This record gives sequence, structure tokens and C-alpha cells, in this order.
Amino acid sequence: MRVLIVSGSLRSNSLNGTLADWIAAVAEDEGRSTELETVVVDRLTLADVSAPNYDYDVEVASGLPPGPRRLADALEQADAVIICSPEYNASMPGALKNVIDWVSRLRPQPFAGQRGLLASASPSLIGGNRGLWALRVPLESLGMHVHPTMYSLSRANEQINDPRFLDSGTGQRLRALVHHFLLEAHHLRNLQVAHR
Repeated sequence: MRVLIVSGSLRSNSLNGTLADWIAAVAEDEGRSTELETVVVDRLTLADVSAPNYDYDVEVASGLPPGPRRLADALEQADAVIICSPEYNASMPGALKNVIDWVSRLRPQPFAGQRGLLASASPSLIGGNRGLWALRVPLESLGMHVHPTMYSLSRANEQINDPRFLDSGTGQRLRALVHHFLLEAHHLRNLQVAHR
């Protein structure tokens, strides 16, 4: 099973990049369980897929920039996608929305039919949850099946760099959510293969 994990922050050493690291570790552990086959994790950061602001004239003249093309290719290879995104002003980062807009121009649509899980880490008490609700909108409109439960880590700056994080209550909640999501994605993928 191939899982794409995207960090939606441009900043190096970001809280959401660290959260993506933890999620990658959990996903790889899940691949060692008896319920799932081996899990291969592919990682991308927002810096890996960034692009100039979407402009139809640029699209006509030059096509899809390399960053969005890289994301589109990774989406096509993935069986499941996990996006860790910060919250900017009660919404998603503009750079993340921009790359989604670029990828949205492709046909067939790489987000369509994909299974997604959204997560955030923030120093705030809300944990970036409002940004995840905003992020759901374009992803679902493009046909992604976004998992109903989202993970928001509040006061992340106090917790996320603790090597015992996954043993804490919030870390155990993350483990359980990733387990449920990957198991569901695994079963859905097998159903799709069986009906081809």
C-alpha cells in the first residue's frame, strides 16, 4: 500500500512537518501489522510542489509547472493521501490552495476518487481545525473522499518534539486515527480492484 504524506508548510522545521514525520512513522508501523500489507510512505513538502500563482495565460503558454506536476504524479501513484496543514487566518495556506488550483486543471483529475486524511498542528488551543475545514472544501469538490475525522493537535509547540509523543494521549489518538484510515483505504482499494 502506498501512502502519500504532504506537509502543507513552506517553513523548515515546521510543526506540521514534524507532525508529518510522526504520521509517517505510525503508517510504517501499521504496515508491519497483520491487517495491512507493507506500507510504503512517499513524502512531499509544500516547497517540493510550490508554483507561481495560478494564471490561465501561464497555463496556456507553458502548461503545468514542475511542482504541481510532481504532486499530480504522486497522487496517481498513491492509495491514500494524508495532508498536514497549518492554519493561516482561519483558513489554509495560500500556497497550498495555489498548488491545488494548478492540479485541478488536469484531466483525468488526480484528486478524484482518492482517499484523504487531514491533520494539523498549531500552538493555538484550536489546533488548526478551522484551516482543515477550509481545506476540505476544494479537495471534496475535486472528488477526494476526505475521512470524516480530522486530527488537530493543539499547543503543538509544547508536545510534538517530545520523543514520547506517540505514547501520550494525543499521540495514541493519532495512532488510532491513522490505523482506522489506512485500514479503510486498504479495504476500499481491494474492493475497487475486485470489481475491475
